[in-house]
Amino acid sequence: MRRITVTRRVRDLVVLAVSSTVALVVLVASPAGAQQLVDAGKENGGGALAFVLFAALVGLTFGVLFAMDRVRRRRQEEQEQQR
Repeated sequence: MRRITVTRRVRDLVVLAVSSTVALVVLVASPAGAQQLVDAGKENGGGALAFVLFAALVGLTFGVLFAMDRVRRRRQEEQEQQR
């Protein structure tokens, strides 16, 4: 019973973090109005900023996929133990 509570808290925390991130991106992107949020040109370091943002997005994607796979495996183990 205690693990379910911890799992729910972690899930709620992840949902809060993801929704906050989405809200922040929408808030920052709304004034842009253009299709391109970051100019990847060579002027004023735009290319470096675009690379850093892309790398962060890829890292975040892999982190979320890893966490979801970990949760799935734990649930499978719990279900197998209950059988």
